[in-house]
Amino acid sequence: MEHSAAPYDERLTAPGSWWVITALVALSGGLVLLPLGTVPMLGAVVVAGLLAALAVSSYGSARVRVVAGSLVVGDARIPVAALGDAEVLAGEEARAWRMHKADPRAFMLLRSYIPTALRVKITDTADPTPYVYVSTRNPRALAAALEAVRKAEAEGGTRDVV
Repeated sequence: MEHSAAPYDERLTAPGSWWVITALVALSGGLVLLPLGTVPMLGAVVVAGLLAALAVSSYGSARVRVVAGSLVVGDARIPVAALGDAEVLAGEEARAWRMHKADPRAFMLLRSYIPTALRVKITDTADPTPYVYVSTRNPRALAAALEAVRKAEAEGGTRDVV
């Protein structure tokens, strides 16, 4: 088997405005302990800043990949063979699938700060999950990567190895 780069790899990072809010949370923590002196205030700035940064970083560290014949979304790994048609979603349609059209059985990796997404049907009859909804900045590229893996598997096996 040939080693090659993943056909799709995206990290869903938090927007810059969230990091500004993180700095404001750190400042607020310092202001709360300001009456106790400089050292407690600086300690509160560091602790509040670290906690806020950890929260933003962990939420923004989700990864979407197509590798080794699978769609890897966060912690989930779904074989491309179990996936059906992919639908590119943007704007109001993406919002509708996040809200009133959403099926509670669906696997969803949502990021509110990303306005576009890809919805991929699950074709495995043993799986009760009807579809996968993935927030992505480039849904067309993700759909193309899934299709490329599907074609490669139809031609005799996947070429992507982790």
